Amino acid sequence: MYKNVHFIGIGGISMSALAKILLSNGVKVSGSDITPTKITEELESMGAIITIPHDAGCIKEPDIVVYTSAIADDNPELVAARSKGIKLVERAEMVGNIMKNYKFPIAVAGTHGKTTSTSMLVYIMAETNLDPTAMVGGELDILGGNLKVGKSQYMITEACEYRRNFLKFSPFIGIILNIEADHLDYYKDLDDVISAFEDFASLIPKEGALIINGDDENCIKAAKNAKCKVISAGIKNGDYKAENISYDDFGYASFDVVKSGNIIMSVTLSVPGEHNIYNALCTIAASLELTDDTDGVGRGLEKFRGAKRRFEKKGEVDGILVIDDYAHHPTEIKATLSAVSKIRAARCWCVFQPHTYTRTKSLFNEFSRELAAAENLVIADIYAAREKDTGLVSSAELADSIEGAKYINGFDNILAFFKENSKPGDIILTMGAGDIFKVGEMFLDKK
Repeated sequence: MYKNVHFIGIGGISMSALAKILLSNGVKVSGSDITPTKITEELESMGAIITIPHDAGCIKEPDIVVYTSAIADDNPELVAARSKGIKLVERAEMVGNIMKNYKFPIAVAGTHGKTTSTSMLVYIMAETNLDPTAMVGGELDILGGNLKVGKSQYMITEACEYRRNFLKFSPFIGIILNIEADHLDYYKDLDDVISAFEDFASLIPKEGALIINGDDENCIKAAKNAKCKVISAGIKNGDYKAENISYDDFGYASFDVVKSGNIIMSVTLSVPGEHNIYNALCTIAASLELTDDTDGVGRGLEKFRGAKRRFEKKGEVDGILVIDDYAHHPTEIKATLSAVSKIRAARCWCVFQPHTYTRTKSLFNEFSRELAAAENLVIADIYAAREKDTGLVSSAELADSIEGAKYINGFDNILAFFKENSKPGDIILTMGAGDIFKVGEMFLDKK
């Protein structure tokens, strides 16, 4: 274990979690970020030395410097570390190093559903007394944030495929929820994405286990060369299957879990949509590799009511419900719109913020097709993230491709539109991976 670690961009949700794990193990931690936040303040209260903003002078001879792919190559701290010959470690590699300290690390991968499924595992392990260390890509009430430092040999973390980062991990149990074309600013095509997941599957030792979605052909392809046992879970196909599915008025599913023709447990979810049945099945399969407490597994799933920004009910004012969801890929949009359609409401007003120019351009037709299901759709400006506007695609073009959709520039104008048109009994749905959630918060504050 390192004695002194510096994080560039320590305020990020994943970087801060790594910093907290190290601090809890007595490692001296320093870090920097652009602006102070509640996260950086919490890290300072735990003993971290925080510098705002980035400054080459804060590189005080640490053992290593941890950074992410979002950090520019000319970042002053990155430049300073190189000039001093200090070892540089990318975030994913650091996660992989930490995983090696646990006997049973669990890595949750997939194009969609990683945060939700990881969160489900956190709740399940709380009910089955497995006490894991857990890193989640969203905030959970049960954790009071995104991290839990446990005292057992279990660790749970999300495994992101971007730039093949998850190939730096060391999982004992791996989960692949689904595989689709995404991150096409890095991957050549879908086959290239599948090959990365195939490499991820090969990381799992023969004593471990790989859990896959049995209804996803791409998951089956990715698992073909796994050297560990492969366990499938699905609605149509799988070693674990969901049968006798029903939904309540909020779109929450109840179903029986069937294995080898026998019902082994019954489950009631507190998150909506068919996609969460798949997430739950995969977490059940993984959990039952570690425990035979099916009652505890069921209790954990029922108690899980979603992570922040995953179909999160933000509040209600004057009879209008505001929901926020992180959906930013066409398949996620389809699942979210399907889930909201199961809630009894007069109307749903949806505002979607595309995430990155590259994704919007490469999946333009898919976005247009899935967003057409929204009954009252507003398209906000593209959230650029790490990209520059090339002028090749715009939100106005996306709105023009969808009958009845409106492009509205600026959160204040979107807010004014919703305030003028929404009525009691309606739902306002904010959707996207950027900062579109602020529109819902503004509506609740200013209505």
